[in-house]
Amino acid sequence: MRFVVLAILLGFPALDLYATARVASWTGVPMWVWLGISVASGLLLLRSERNAFRARTVAALRGDQPLLRGVVDSGRKVLAGILLLMPGIASDLIALALLLLPINLGSRFEPQPAGAGHARSADAIEGSFRRVE
Repeated sequence: MRFVVLAILLGFPALDLYATARVASWTGVPMWVWLGISVASGLLLLRSERNAFRARTVAALRGDQPLLRGVVDSGRKVLAGILLLMPGIASDLIALALLLLPINLGSRFEPQPAGAGHARSADAIEGSFRRVE
């Protein structure tokens, strides 16, 4: 069983690079262009997701967004970024499929986060007033 996992882990990048070389020769675009665009887009995706994850975490701690949705969405984007960093066109296609999956779109009938729909104003205090003499 260990050898099967090892063969898959070593065989996938080799087959992926072979497929990339075939696509590069078929399209006439040099292979380093395919690999360079893939690595650049993976780095850009990981960098933007790092900032977005911070913002989603702060929003979840404030109660504006559900926490699990942000974690699953960030995990999906980080996995896609790592797949884009791997050399090859097959891993790039898997990463694009991960990014295009309609996960965590939400629906209008799901539970709302705490404080949703409430206007937060520090100037107005609502209540009733009665003078006692």
